[in-house]
Amino acid sequence: MTLSNSQTRDMQSLLHPFTNLTILRETGPRIMERGRGVFVYDANGKDYLEAMSGLWCTALGWGEEELAETAAEQIRKLSFAHIFAGKSHEPGIALAEKLKEISPFPTGKVFFANSGSEANDSQIKFAWYAANARGTKRKKIIARTKAYHGVTLASASLTGLDAFHKSFDLPFDFTVRVECPHYYRNARPGESELEYSARLAADLEATILREGPDTIAATFAEPVMGAGGAILPPQGYFQAIRPVLDRHGIALVDDEVICGFGRTGEWFGCQTYDFQPDSMSIAKALSSAYVPISAVLLSPELTDIIEQEATRIGGLWHAFTYSAHPVAAAVARKTIELYQRRDTMGHVKKVAPHFNARLKALADHPLVGEAAGVGLIGGIELVADKKTRKNFDPAKTVGFRCGQYCEAEGLIVRPLLSDRIALCPPLVISEAEIDELFARFSRALDKTLDWVKSEGLI
Repeated sequence: MTLSNSQTRDMQSLLHPFTNLTILRETGPRIMERGRGVFVYDANGKDYLEAMSGLWCTALGWGEEELAETAAEQIRKLSFAHIFAGKSHEPGIALAEKLKEISPFPTGKVFFANSGSEANDSQIKFAWYAANARGTKRKKIIARTKAYHGVTLASASLTGLDAFHKSFDLPFDFTVRVECPHYYRNARPGESELEYSARLAADLEATILREGPDTIAATFAEPVMGAGGAILPPQGYFQAIRPVLDRHGIALVDDEVICGFGRTGEWFGCQTYDFQPDSMSIAKALSSAYVPISAVLLSPELTDIIEQEATRIGGLWHAFTYSAHPVAAAVARKTIELYQRRDTMGHVKKVAPHFNARLKALADHPLVGEAAGVGLIGGIELVADKKTRKNFDPAKTVGFRCGQYCEAEGLIVRPLLSDRIALCPPLVISEAEIDELFARFSRALDKTLDWVKSEGLI
């Protein structure tokens, strides 16, 4: 195929992450030019319903004028300021105050970073910092298979996906791995969701006892597991594991990078699944992805310990140049204002039943083994045999092929490992747009089925 000028320039200059570079060399990149609402448009003018909110993040959709105006106003007023060496600025202060106000658990102070990876990396460092302040050996951190907590060296060690470790000399050995809580894949025959959750809790305790409770600082968990497959926790899961962690003095770090700010129908996923964390990482929808920003919400106890240790050793020597960047902070503060003023959570609760009804109906398709969601996030698993739940040969990349057919139909989804397809549309999506999303997806799914049959895969 003949590449456009933009595609050629891209191929000569950009290194693409999370991309099959062999295929990219054959097809060239898809150049996006503009967006409005839940749609984005490529350089040829073709529209795509963005069923992934970009990368789980553009909650308010594209072209939100109030956010653009807020950014422009702040750039003109104070384009940059930092919070090092006792300095501060109003946008950072106001955002921290607002986050403490809406936090679902008692929050002492807020630390700002620029991405979910940086937030979770900071969580690890704060856990170790606190352990040293207390004079304990609690340095290990429990994370789940198929978890995604980022790609920095430390956060990628928590990420439980082998693809993110290969050739990077990861993971580091502070990570302790436990089972992915995926009922469809991992429950035993006849085991109820509650029984499965109880078994996972028992396995967690056995792991803690084997490793030594006095060596473990924290457990990281996403309310809904994102890049691992848009996997929902089984019923009673967090209620089963929380007492185990409490019994052994292990903190629960809530990774809300994807679930935070309405994705599951509540402000935070921990509210949807009724558990209280000890600290929280947020990013993505914090600014509706209009500017990079993330944050760590710390309990009063952890805040005090960190500040005491920083006083003892002469400072808190962990920071980023752009922590609490005034433009990012102002846009994030405006984003939260828009969520509140427009009752975005109420809108999600209104349209989510329709989204999930259309999602669950896909389970009748010959290729679909599981189709489950909550709020406006869902995961679909394509299988070679619905009865036995047999997966396709990974080398056949059936999920990736489905993603290609989706793009041909004007729909952007996220093919993930194990032939799982994630849906995560902007929170502003209407019921009519939900219908359009599933109409396009259904056509792509039928094309995938035709291809699978032509290849003799079923």
